[in-house]
Amino acid sequence: MTRRGLALGGVAVGSLAIGARALGQAAAPVTFTAEQDQRNMMDRLGIRSMRPSPSGREDAPNPANYDESIAGPTGDIPDVLRLKNGRPVTTPDAWWKQRRPQIAEDFEREVYGRIPADVPKVTWEVVASEPERLGFTPVNVTQLVGRVENSAYPAISVNMQMTLVLPAQAKGPVPVLIMFGRAAWPSPRQPSRDELARINAAMKAMLADKDPSLRPVFEGLPAYQPFGEAPMFPAGGPPPSWDVAGGGWGFALLDTATIQADSGDGLTRGIIGLTNKGQPRKVDDWGALRAWGWGASRALDYLQTRPEVDAKRIGVEGVSRYGKAALVAAAFDQRFGLVLVGSSGKGGATLHRRNFGEAVETLTSSGEYHWFCGNYLRYGAAEPASARRDIDTLPVDSHELIAMVAPRPCFISYGIPESGDAKWLDQRGSWMAAVAAGRVYRLLGAKDLGVGDDWRNTPMPPVLTGLLDGELAWRQHDGGHTDGPNIRTFVTWADKITGRKT
Repeated sequence: MTRRGLALGGVAVGSLAIGARALGQAAAPVTFTAEQDQRNMMDRLGIRSMRPSPSGREDAPNPANYDESIAGPTGDIPDVLRLKNGRPVTTPDAWWKQRRPQIAEDFEREVYGRIPADVPKVTWEVVASEPERLGFTPVNVTQLVGRVENSAYPAISVNMQMTLVLPAQAKGPVPVLIMFGRAAWPSPRQPSRDELARINAAMKAMLADKDPSLRPVFEGLPAYQPFGEAPMFPAGGPPPSWDVAGGGWGFALLDTATIQADSGDGLTRGIIGLTNKGQPRKVDDWGALRAWGWGASRALDYLQTRPEVDAKRIGVEGVSRYGKAALVAAAFDQRFGLVLVGSSGKGGATLHRRNFGEAVETLTSSGEYHWFCGNYLRYGAAEPASARRDIDTLPVDSHELIAMVAPRPCFISYGIPESGDAKWLDQRGSWMAAVAAGRVYRLLGAKDLGVGDDWRNTPMPPVLTGLLDGELAWRQHDGGHTDGPNIRTFVTWADKITGRKT
C-alpha cells in the first residue's frame, strides 16, 4: 500500500448563497425533489408548462418520429465558419480568436451552462495500489480519491473516486484514456492455490463448528470448496478497457456519481451544490454534463503529473450520457489529446434540430434536464409563448461541438439498432453533424471524414466500414449500446493518427 497527497487547482466557484439566512453559519443545503428543482427553474424562466417528451413506443399516444423523410432538419444549421456579423472565417487565427469563442459562449449560455469562476482546488490522494493482470497483460493499479476543498461550505463534501491502470512493462510514457464508470479494481489479485486451500479449510471448519450438522455434508463432498479460483477472464468476456491495456495504453476509471449525481434532486449537492453553497442553480449555471467534464479535467490535472503518462496523449471516453459528457469535456478543455464518443445521441454528437427518435423535449423533461443549464428548458417549453424558444433559434448545434475539438482526434462511434443501439439515438443525425464539422478540421490543417460537405445527403458508410484516415473518424460497429467493439479500432487509429510508435 502507498499513500501520498497532491494539490491541484480546479477551475471554478463563486459563491451563490441564494436564500441564505443571515445567521452565524451558512444555511443548510436546499432539499428538492427533481420535480421541485425543475419547477423552481421553470419559475425563474417564466415557464408554466413543458412540451411532453415523445415515447419510444410506436403505439404510444405521442410516438417519436422515425420517418426519415420528415426528420429534417427542416431549416439550415448554423454556419460553423461564419461570424455573428456575417463575415466568413477563412483563417485559423480567425477561428481561434473570434469564431470559436462565440460558439463556446453560446453553448455555455444556452445548452451546457457555465462553470463558476473559482471552483475549489482538488487534492488527489493515493488510497491503495497493487499489481494485477488483465488477461495476459500485467498492469499496475492505483486507487485514488480527489478531495475537493470545502472550507467555504463544509456541509457538502465532494470526494472523487478514480482507479488508474497502467501497463507494468511499458518502456516509456503511455497514452491514458479517462473512462467514465465505476472506479473499481479491474481484476483484483487472488490468493494462490495453497492460500485458497487454507482459506477453504478454515471456512469449512468454522462452518462445521457453528453448525455440526454440516460436518457430514463436507465429509460426503470432499471435493467441494466454498471458494473457487477466479476465472482468468470475467463472465461474458473481458470489458473494453482490457483492449485499451492490451494495446499498451493506460486507462483511468472515473466515477461520475462521486462528482455529481445523475439526478435533478442532486443539483444542490455534489460539485454543483458545493459551488452554490447548497442553493439552487441560476439559469446559466452548469449542469451534470459539464460537471462530469470538469471532473475529467481534474483527473487530467493529476495524470499530467505522473511520469508514466504521456501528457499529450490523454483522452476521454464515454457511452450514451457519458458519451455526451466526453464530447463536452474535450470541446471545452483543449488539453485532452483525443476523444472517443460512444452512442451519444442528442445533446452529444447528434443534431438538436433533427426530429428523429430522442427529442429536445426528452432532454428538457424531468428525467434528463439536469444534464443541461436552465436556459435549455426554454427550447422544450410549451406555455407561455413568450418563454418558449423554437429549436431553430438555438444559436449552435452539435456539429459545432465536434468542431470545438478540432484539430484534435475525435472518433465518433455507434452500434446498430438490430443489436440494441436503438434508433432513438439517431445515428444518422450524428453522421450529419460529423460531416458538417469537417470544414473546421480542414481549416486547421487536419483531415476530416473525406466525404465532402453535403451533410444533408451524403450517405452513411456501411456498418463495420470505418472512416479512419483523418483526425475526425467514424465507425458504426455491429454491436449494441456500447463502444466496446470499436475499442481496438480506436486504439489502432489513435496510435496511427498521433504518430505513436508501438
